[in-house]
Amino acid sequence: MTGERETARIRQLNDIFRKSFIGGRVYLTEGIRALGQDFESACVERVQKHRRFAEGNDPYGEHDFGAFKVQRRKCFWKIDYYDARMKWGSEDPADPAQTTRVLTIMLAEEY
Repeated sequence: MTGERETARIRQLNDIFRKSFIGGRVYLTEGIRALGQDFESACVERVQKHRRFAEGNDPYGEHDFGAFKVQRRKCFWKIDYYDARMKWGSEDPADPAQTTRVLTIMLAEEY
């Protein structure tokens, strides 16, 4: 179980990464890419500007998931935590030295 201090640190790291795409890897799914560069760009912008976090979409307070619409298509983004080598899950997502954040942007039907 993660304590309040660790959750606050994870949330801070996730927000920095989501807004800048620095400190991890970003993937757009085939479904997003198939809709063209303008659609991709709009999705990236929506993810980076996402501010609507609430109990229903952020139950752990980590700011690691969001939903939005672009051109009437429902999309999701999510952040996962891997170890530095991207082989296993991170043992401590609050520690950037041992965590690689992976943000995936996808169509809702790809989830």
